[in-house]
Amino acid sequence: MDDYGKNRIELVGVIGAGTMGQGIIQVTATGGMTVLAYDEKPGAAKAAKEKIADFLDRAVEKERMTAADASAATDRILIIDNLEDLAKADIVVEAIVENLDIKKTLFARLESIVAKDAILASNTSSLPITGIAAACESPGRVAGLHFFNPVPLMKLVEVIPGLRTESRVVDTLMDVGVRMGREPVLCADSPGFLVNHLGRGYMPEALRVLSEGIATHADIDRIMTGAPGFRMGPVTLVDMVGADVASPVMDAIYEQYYHEPAYQPSQILSLRRQGGILGRKSGGGFYEYSEGRKIEPKPVSIPDARPLRVRIGNGEIEGANALNALVEAAGVEIQSGSSEDTLTVLPLLGTGLSTAIAREGLDPTRTVAVDTLFGLRGVRTLMITPATSDEARAQAHGLLGADDTPVAVINDSPGFVAQRLVAMIVNVACHMAQRGVASPEDIDKGSRLGLNYPEGPFELAKEIGSNRICQILESLESFYGEPRYRPASWLRRRVDLGLPLDSPDAGL
Repeated sequence: MDDYGKNRIELVGVIGAGTMGQGIIQVTATGGMTVLAYDEKPGAAKAAKEKIADFLDRAVEKERMTAADASAATDRILIIDNLEDLAKADIVVEAIVENLDIKKTLFARLESIVAKDAILASNTSSLPITGIAAACESPGRVAGLHFFNPVPLMKLVEVIPGLRTESRVVDTLMDVGVRMGREPVLCADSPGFLVNHLGRGYMPEALRVLSEGIATHADIDRIMTGAPGFRMGPVTLVDMVGADVASPVMDAIYEQYYHEPAYQPSQILSLRRQGGILGRKSGGGFYEYSEGRKIEPKPVSIPDARPLRVRIGNGEIEGANALNALVEAAGVEIQSGSSEDTLTVLPLLGTGLSTAIAREGLDPTRTVAVDTLFGLRGVRTLMITPATSDEARAQAHGLLGADDTPVAVINDSPGFVAQRLVAMIVNVACHMAQRGVASPEDIDKGSRLGLNYPEGPFELAKEIGSNRICQILESLESFYGEPRYRPASWLRRRVDLGLPLDSPDAGL
């Protein structure tokens, strides 16, 4: 990087003093740059400055910054009443309504105000940067600088060059992002940019599982916040974001990618949006809420029943070993053969239970499956079929919960719940890498800082094994016959070659 960004950028204009604009003003000021704050609504910019001052005062009280630093940051926020007052700004960041025509009109007007080498940046979360820049005589000065809400707490910022954006603009914005205390990631001008695109793996697949009656919304969340380590379950996330926000994003990315099957929206979410059943904000969604607090359904009690004998069937070796240890600890006899009173337990990877029963000629009434991909820590997932007897179900449930570990009982599905969701997250990330949306390193960073995932998708694949991810997807694709689960070419090639999934393509 040259010295342009380090020495030149001292005066930043921010247009829009709403929630996002206020956050951008704050991190710019605390980053040591002077801010020209503008909002067309009279008094809005001044009110934003007052809120920022209060926020910084609280930070001082909590000893997160000094009083001198807080005062200096507040003093660097200058309220302006006219767009023309942005004439000396080195960068102007807009954070106004998400409307392409309105943004294009604004950027065209800004060109007549600011210096020829000033940078124009948009905080848009969904509109094409190339489209916004098309209104400008110098589209090379335009780029995206997309922050996340709440800006002061979310450390990620996406830097998005349009097709004509100059490299010095990208370098400058990456540097400014660091000065603002953010961690910038570089991503292509594409639908959803990085974070919203990557989110197509977690929430939509969970809704697909829910729509098929495979698991309850509460069990899906309990499973994913268990051993996989996600801080928030996908259905709780839907309710927090709101159906009125999540559903249109799904629709938009699906349309913008010309009906890519992997990004198919959720019908059950669309229906809730139409009915005003939005989630936390409406007092009810998939969960019920009381005074803004989610009401958790009570988990099913663990039965006292135990099988007399258990046979550990074919599946993952590591999973079989874990099940052997669990059964022995419960004091239940393990045998290699089967009899009328034997419970067969399968540690399956990708394959559905009905498929495994038919393939191996097992007794469907006394055969169940357990997800062992993440070991047996956290909530244990027990899979049954329509043929599973009540006795076998109770015995399997009692066995898995013999040490008081919670158990989620789900219906038959290739890939259980956690396997499906994690595989889809990794596959979407591989599609993104193949399309050049972002580097594997930035995709991992974006998932941790923008989506709050415990690990990035490429980090997850390294831990689990990319060959296992591919196997789960192939099983899903074979069972459903849908291209939705088709493994990305990026994934297949690296599995075939025995390479890590974050191995870059050769430059052309």
